Formats: sequence, C-alpha cells, structure tokens
Amino acid sequence: MKNVKSFLIMSALIFLFSSMAASGGNIIDDWKNVKIPDAPELKTVKIDPKDTALLLLDFNSQTCNQEKRPRCISSIPAVKKLMEDARKNRVLVVYSLSPNAKVTDIAKDLAPGAKDPVVTSGPDKFLGTMLEKILKDRKIKTVIVVGTAAHGAVLNTSSQAALRGFKVIIPVDGMSAEDTYAEQYTAWHLVNAPRISAQVTLTKIDNITY
Repeated sequence: MKNVKSFLIMSALIFLFSSMAASGGNIIDDWKNVKIPDAPELKTVKIDPKDTALLLLDFNSQTCNQEKRPRCISSIPAVKKLMEDARKNRVLVVYSLSPNAKVTDIAKDLAPGAKDPVVTSGPDKFLGTMLEKILKDRKIKTVIVVGTAAHGAVLNTSSQAALRGFKVIIPVDGMSAEDTYAEQYTAWHLVNAPRISAQVTLTKIDNITY
C-alpha cells in the first residue's frame, strides 16, 4: 500500500513538471505565443502654458540621423510644428543632448534659442543634470516629451518625470527608434507601468491645443 501511494505521488509530480515544461514557464519559451495587446487610446490634450514644458530629447546628429534612425529624421517636421506652437504660447522649451554631443549637433529645424536650457545625460535626463531644478524653479507641472530613442531617452525620462509627480504627455508621432517594435513597446509600457501610467497621456501632435 505504501509503495502504491509513493508511486501515485511520484506520477503526479512527473505529470505536474511535464505540464509546466510543455506550457513554457518563461517569456523566452512563450515568445512566439505572446498576443499583441490592443493599441492604447490617443487622447486630445489642452495645455496650460504657464506650468508646461516641452522636452526635446537627443535630436542631435549622433542619435538622430538617416543611417541609424531614419524615423527620427521623419519626425522632425511634426516636432518643429510642436516646438513653434509651444514657443508662440510661451511654453518653456528644454533640450537634451546625448553624451559627447554639442548644441551645434542639434537638427537645424529644432535648434534651441539662446536662453533655452540644455542638459546632457544618458537615457534618463534627470540623472546627473539640473533638469528637475529647471522644471521646479519654473513651477512646471506637466511635461510634453518627444525625442529619440523611444525606448531610451523618451521611456526613461518620461518614467522618471512621472515618478517625480509630473504629468507627462507623449505625442507618439514625436518619438522614434530604430524600429517600430521599440516605439510600440514604449507606448505600451508608459500606459501600463505601475504608478507611471497614472501620470501619462498618449496623444498626437495635432491633438495638442492651448
């Protein structure tokens, strides 16, 4: 009787482990079975210029070029319109550079004005810079974030802004990467990540009004 009971327990364990192995158990095993989620809703946004800043991230030639990120080059006309509308409405415009880049490397159509703040850092533009102080000194509550790479500077800077209590607006036609999957992942992450998603709104540049 004892041997029968042991046999039954062993058989059950073998069946359990076999079932777990067959069903994957980690994302790499299940990679091809992942269902793409529905696209997030894009919303219309009305901006209060007094407490909003526009962050233009890494539109310098080292990261935004035809060879490495043609989608960044393609986004420049729309981002230029966003920037010009922001300036007309006296919105604070802040730039970032990737490491080893200079202000003169920024795309000419998006060139900063003499008084526009510029910070330099890696993917998180708050790290090791005065960005948070710049925003808080101007009593900024909302940031509009555009730039490249979507899964680098945009994702990390937007996430850090949200965790610091800023409302974050992401125009999806203003962020770019080497491929569309990175942009898709970034959009999904920002509207689903704990704490971050509560602060983030996805939109398009033409859906932003003042």
